[in-house]
Amino acid sequence: MGIDPGPVQSAVVILDDAGRIVSRNILDNEDLKEWLPTLGCEENYHLCIEMIASYGMPVGQEVFETCVWAGKFMAWWGNNDSCKRLTRIAIKNHICHSSRANDMNIRQALIDRYGAPGKKNSPGATYGFKADMWAALAVATTAFDKRNELYGLS
Repeated sequence: MGIDPGPVQSAVVILDDAGRIVSRNILDNEDLKEWLPTLGCEENYHLCIEMIASYGMPVGQEVFETCVWAGKFMAWWGNNDSCKRLTRIAIKNHICHSSRANDMNIRQALIDRYGAPGKKNSPGATYGFKADMWAALAVATTAFDKRNELYGLS
């Protein structure tokens, strides 16, 4: 499971054991608070959260609030061995092989991998993805691909 945390809402994407998208949503952080502990107890679930990193520029209160929520999510998960963090740079480097990639580059690389969103009458795997869901998918995809390194899984 990948989470792109936010100060009020967070995007969540879950991949199955084969790396296919099985769930995606944007949830209020308070709702995610109720849901995370139930999954953290399950052996087959692993969580990866996009972690805020400093790039030397001033940031606003929203960034600090996002950091607080990321920490809360990790605590509510409960199982520290199955909860990891990845920075945006690590995700960019993995998905696009460049730290200079932007959101559109990442979105396109994910579409290349999972397929086009499609239309209502013929939806693709990424149909209905919007905004931060793409970032959560990038987190989940990176964690899935690096599962051996992060979680000791093959």
